[in-house]
Amino acid sequence: MSDTSPNQSKEWNYHPDLPLHDPSVFRWPPQPGFLIRWFARNWLTLSERVMMVLLAVLVWVTVFPSIETAEWFALGWVLQVWAVIFALVLIVAGALHWYFYIHRGQGKELKFDHRGQAKGNRLWSFANQVHDNMFWSLSSGVGILTGFTVITMWLMANGYAPVITASSHPVWFVISLVFLPIWSAFHFYWVHRLLHVPVLYKRVHSLHHRNVNVGPWSGFSMHPIEHLLYCSSLCIHWVVPSDPILLIFHVIYLGPGAAMTHTGYEDLLIKDKRRLALGTFYHQLHHRYYECNYGNQEMPWDRWFGTFHDGSAEATAETRARKKRMYDS
Repeated sequence: MSDTSPNQSKEWNYHPDLPLHDPSVFRWPPQPGFLIRWFARNWLTLSERVMMVLLAVLVWVTVFPSIETAEWFALGWVLQVWAVIFALVLIVAGALHWYFYIHRGQGKELKFDHRGQAKGNRLWSFANQVHDNMFWSLSSGVGILTGFTVITMWLMANGYAPVITASSHPVWFVISLVFLPIWSAFHFYWVHRLLHVPVLYKRVHSLHHRNVNVGPWSGFSMHPIEHLLYCSSLCIHWVVPSDPILLIFHVIYLGPGAAMTHTGYEDLLIKDKRRLALGTFYHQLHHRYYECNYGNQEMPWDRWFGTFHDGSAEATAETRARKKRMYDS
């Protein structure tokens, strides 16, 4: 028997049980049982985060230039960093797109939107949503993510950014692994709110929001200014002691990780069982209704600042009214 929910509606091919509950780790009073379950689900199973850590270790020991190499800027190691990031984005987003949208390995099971990826619409460069998304992801996205990575490595190599190793500081290494996605979520929320200021939205963020119906290539498809703001999350490594593996993990989280969270599917099914968390309905609602759910589920900001959309018709009406006020003022 399938492990999926039959939840469907005229608006959605699939949605989880509504209204959405609160999965944030920032609850008061603290709930130790919930925090233990959250940690076990994210870090003690073969979750998407654990897979990213394993991939980061593999990349570090096989194809990434050493920190010592980065003491001086040189075309060779800079191109090597670019090639690794390009390949990571291409392989992860490409494999997910192939599986879900070409091979149709899961059909529409757990797919949020009824529709497929758009073709023949001049809204998109090349009149093709996937080709447009690939262009922005692999050009501006990979280029700017590479730029931040290269600068961070140069700072580490020259002693301007603090460096540790997993072997010398194992406790801090583990704490940092858990902390980095939380930091990224915090950074993303505030950058995202800035990008929804009407003037920036119209000139910059609207490029990403053409993806009302997202696919794997949508996640990292952004305007260059948005890529600059989004990738600036890596600046945390300029001031907080980091192992190079932590840097690579963070790069994977920002780049290929965006493809995983924008598949348009909630989970990967293997033999009718949910085996890997992918997209969230929380963020899918943001792509559909724009002025809501600016952060992700782990951060409390949308609930605290009144921009949380729980999937209900009442929340949709409130979001549309807020959008009208923003753009009519």
